[in-house]
Order: sequence, then structure tokens, then C-alpha cells
Amino acid sequence: MSFDDYVDRCATEFVLGVQDITEALWGSKVSPSTISELNKKAYVHVEDWRNRSLQGGKYPYVYVDGIYLHRNWGGEYENVAILVAIAVNEGGYREVIGAAEGMKEDKISWVSFFQWLKGRGLNGVQLVIGDKCLGMLEAVGEVFPDAKYQRCTAYFYRNVFSAVPRSRMKLVAKMLKAIHAQESKAAARVKAKQVVAALQEMKLKEAAAKVENGIEETLTYADFPFVHWTRIRTNNVIERLNREIRRRTRVVGIFPNPNAYLRLVTTFLMEYAEDWSVSRAYLSEESIRTLLPQAA
Repeated sequence: MSFDDYVDRCATEFVLGVQDITEALWGSKVSPSTISELNKKAYVHVEDWRNRSLQGGKYPYVYVDGIYLHRNWGGEYENVAILVAIAVNEGGYREVIGAAEGMKEDKISWVSFFQWLKGRGLNGVQLVIGDKCLGMLEAVGEVFPDAKYQRCTAYFYRNVFSAVPRSRMKLVAKMLKAIHAQESKAAARVKAKQVVAALQEMKLKEAAAKVENGIEETLTYADFPFVHWTRIRTNNVIERLNREIRRRTRVVGIFPNPNAYLRLVTTFLMEYAEDWSVSRAYLSEESIRTLLPQAA
């Protein structure tokens, strides 16, 4: 189903539904032109929300990722990334703070994205959590020089598994998890050395090299409060969103342009943001307060 067909179907169903309701209530129907005007106002609302001010608070933890899809824009296929940022605010609640087009997950796209967030008021960033993307890492250092970087441990595991035979994956998974189950960064480093030695004895030299060269950037979470560790060492909060967005946009299939896709993704993100605002805090406000003096 094309984007135009999808929109036409939704608009038709919506118009008919609204017409039936308004006729029952007031004895007259709402015209299609009125519905069109309502749609325009809805698009403006989406853009206003996407570009809203972030001033008035600090965001110590920021999770970033790119929703990378292969889509058809007007008959031509190309890859597009929607860059997404979720942050934990001073109250310990999650907020969707950014969604923007990034045709490539390169440094230029990430720098532009981070500068846009900063220009809207994002401040107090102490830790950026994400996959290892060279462009993103360079952009973090340029736009948020005081922030640290945490490589998502789940992504790190997958990278190591790419050099491990399927028959050994469960064993290697236990070994890797043991590193991040340690009570301190020093203990994790010691355990990592033991894991590297064990992998070498198992003749898994490539996997051993990946652990040895990449483990340090997965241990940054240990510089922050212990009660936050399980929440800030992975990018799962965005991964779950990505899966749901892919599932829900798959029904459309073809979009006329990237802006149409961005609007649809933003609409979904607004739904999650509303749910998060009334759900339990992601991290306790008391524990977040211990970070704020450092971010001042």
C-alpha cells in the first residue's frame, strides 16, 4: 500500500466517522475541507512539539540512535535514518527530546542533530549512551565536550558474537555478562582480562581482540551511581521504540518524501512521550539529584 493510498484511506474513514458523529450530535456533517484544515493544524502541532524548547531543566543522561530503514521515496529506493534522542530529566522521567532526518549516520548529521538539541536548550548532559558509531562519537566530543560516552553493552555483545561460532555463543555470552556483573570498574577490568585469556585459549582470537580493544568504552557506566547502572549501560530504551516504529511504519511501505516519514515517526514518539509522562519514573529523583551539582 502506498503512502497516498494509506493517507486517503485513513482520511476517508476519519471523515466518515466524524460526519456520522457530528450528524448524530448536531444534525449536520463536517465537510471534507474542514477535515483537511484539521489535518494541517495537526501537522503544525507535530512540528511545534518536535521543535519545542528544552530549557528549564538538565538532562544528565541522553540515549541516541538512528532508526535506519530502506524506503521508497516517489519510486526510488534509498536508505534514510531518523536520528532519535531520549533523555532522563531532573525528575528521573524519560523524555523524547529529539527526532530529525539524518540521511546518513555520519559526523555531519550527528553534529547537526546535537547542535539542534543544544540550540533548543539541552544542557547538563553527563553521559551519552549509544552504539559505537564513529561519526556520533566525534560529534559528542565536539558539541558536548564535557559529556562521557557509554557504548551499549548489548551492541558490544553482538559485535563480539560476530566472531564466535554458534555452538560457543551461550558460553561466550555468560563470560561477557560476568564482566558487567562486577561490583566496580576495577573488578570488571580484571574480569575482562580473564575473559580475553579464555577466548584466546578457545582459539577465538578475533573475539578476544574485540573484547580487549572495546571493553573500556562499555564500562563508563561505573563512573555513575550504582543504582543507575542497569539503566545506563544499554540503549534498550530506544531499541524497544525502534522495533515498534518499524512495525507500525511497515504497513505504509511507500512514502512520498522523508518529511512524511519523519512526521509519522514523530507522531508515534509523541504517543510514547505522553505515556512516559504519567508512568513511574525511570530513575528516582533522589538519585538524579546526586548528579546535578556535577552538571552545574
